[in-house]
Amino acid sequence: MFRDLHTPIRYLKGVGVKRANSFAKIGIGNIEDLLFYFPKRYEDRSSFSNLSSLSTGNIYTIRARVLSVSGKDSWRRRNFKIINVTLANETGKIYAVWFNQPYLRNYFKLGAEVILYGKVEIYQGHLQMHNPEFELLGEDNDGLLSLGKMVPVYRLPERITQRYFRKIVNSLLDEFIPSLRDGLPYDIRKRNDLLNLAKSIRFIHFPQDKILHSAAYRRLSFEEFFLYQIPVFMRKIKQIQKKGNQHQIDKKIFNSFIDSLPFKLTLAQDRALNAIKADMKSSFSMQRILQGEVASGKTIVAVLSSAIAFDGEYQVAFMVPTEILARQHYESIKPYVLQAASLANRKIKVGLLTSSATQKKKDKIYKDIKQGKVDLIIGTHSLLGENVKFKNLGLVIIDEQHKFGVSQRALLPKKGNNPDCLIMTATPIPRTLSMTIYGDLDISILDILPRGRLPIMTKCYNPDQYREVYHFVAKEVQAGRQAYVVCPTIEESEIMGLRSAKEVYSDITGIFNEFKLDRKINVGLVHGRLKQAQQDKIMRGFKNGLIDVLVATTILEVGIDVANASVMVVEAAQNFGLAQLHQLRGRIGRDKYQSYCLLVADPKGQDARDRIKAITRLSDGFKIAEEDLRIRGPGEFFGRRQHGLSELKIANPLTQMHLLKDARGEASRLLKADPGLCNRQNIELKENLKKRFPEYEELINIG
Repeated sequence: MFRDLHTPIRYLKGVGVKRANSFAKIGIGNIEDLLFYFPKRYEDRSSFSNLSSLSTGNIYTIRARVLSVSGKDSWRRRNFKIINVTLANETGKIYAVWFNQPYLRNYFKLGAEVILYGKVEIYQGHLQMHNPEFELLGEDNDGLLSLGKMVPVYRLPERITQRYFRKIVNSLLDEFIPSLRDGLPYDIRKRNDLLNLAKSIRFIHFPQDKILHSAAYRRLSFEEFFLYQIPVFMRKIKQIQKKGNQHQIDKKIFNSFIDSLPFKLTLAQDRALNAIKADMKSSFSMQRILQGEVASGKTIVAVLSSAIAFDGEYQVAFMVPTEILARQHYESIKPYVLQAASLANRKIKVGLLTSSATQKKKDKIYKDIKQGKVDLIIGTHSLLGENVKFKNLGLVIIDEQHKFGVSQRALLPKKGNNPDCLIMTATPIPRTLSMTIYGDLDISILDILPRGRLPIMTKCYNPDQYREVYHFVAKEVQAGRQAYVVCPTIEESEIMGLRSAKEVYSDITGIFNEFKLDRKINVGLVHGRLKQAQQDKIMRGFKNGLIDVLVATTILEVGIDVANASVMVVEAAQNFGLAQLHQLRGRIGRDKYQSYCLLVADPKGQDARDRIKAITRLSDGFKIAEEDLRIRGPGEFFGRRQHGLSELKIANPLTQMHLLKDARGEASRLLKADPGLCNRQNIELKENLKKRFPEYEELINIG
């Protein structure tokens, strides 16, 4: 059978349909996928750690033989198996335990030699590894273990072993490496001293030494950064080529907005607004991102930007990720708009469009938008619907941009004639990466909080201090304040020790009744499974002071703004991401009162401990973002919906910033010389881009 890079993996010798399904779980469907599936780390098999010198809390690679294997059922959870393996070598003994993987019992045979990789802990006085990575070594050694001293280790699905995977990859290298076409132009490789693709693929899988591995890693990382930057610059070029709407600045409505504000703008807001005014006054379409701390005043900057559009009789679309946030913006923005419109002797209509609206209401708002009777429409993803057609869309505002995919963000501006775009985010990107991640956007940063805001005090409690936490909450409520309690789940969770919102609601209601209080504390419960009308009723009750303590899930992460709330309790805080914790904390501290964020946590892993330590130590959103990036890495930090750095297979902007900047410079140089990638030496590059970023094919084909 003829085989090429696109041959499905199931046709390889020894694979078949069943194993092909396992490979598919890690994104490998054909031979090319397999060759570009890179090791996650390497082991130096020339030496292993002595069991007698291991320290708890550290990660080691050890080599030992199986002494015994046993399996038992968990007494805590039904149908939950625990596999225990005892291993030893001439330096000592260690125990390994795997949870809920009963098939492993058949893997380990008495006397078999095993390599383990994992964190060492002490359990009942013995060394133990929990769920370590492992590899069984047999007498039929395939010879790969002796390659160089550096042995590749891959992330694998169940029932696929490291030795099997290495053998498959090694068998394909000689046959298919000559078929690889290098899409990185030769002059770029030469200028940056980069290996060709064939050598890079060979040495990334089986490096003969650390120098060759480093060269392969550098080349492949450079290419990933470079490929990501090309569409970024292409978008920028395309935007510059388009003519936008030239707005008149400082006319009646805008000036009325400024005059009607009951507070003075911060210096950061002034800077951002001046940049936006300059953008909207120009003949090009504004493409600006507004980054700011939680509660730094992004919304009022967006409203003032809308006023510029209103003066020119343009419509404004304001898209947010949730109905709760859409309703809150509608209720908070509308009074500002009406007051300013009255001062300017103009009529401005604000509309709301969400998926839960009745069809009759939707049809009415569709008609009003199309006829230009709605000046500002606030809504969720519903604004992207085919029925939403604008008469004269002049400004698009997208809030909490990280909640939307790249393709989603691009749809709304297409409903107008090159409208200005303002994208807002309360999840700061580390300053070192901003110009790279948002290379096609101009950036404004709100790094100053409004006057009078006190720093939020953040403290962590262990679960045994439960009553102490809620005694403090009760004291704050008795003093006239309100509190949030956030839980990671709605219902009872299978994760041991993880209390649901419903359980917490029941428990703290009982605890408050036990305390000797001046008055009864009213507790409410809200979550995403409630009907919209129920959610709205509970939210209104909390906002109007009828509910003192609101128990909720992460539905609170965005969209709730109650100035009187001074306490945020986060249950099982170790189960939340660092950015999430910072967002939740930002729901309080919005008034003159001292506010408190109380984390109830029992962090087990190092990452969880690092997150809790960071959120209690740091308050600056940008420093928190940098720490979050360090802990999680770029893939998880940017989220799967954000194309580009979220999909890096091998490159790491944390440790390769200089390489990223070099790749960015080469991308800019290339597109200045050949904006459409039409030159012969760039044809392969263009095909690679289409394959890597199919959502940008129209953009890539501009040449």
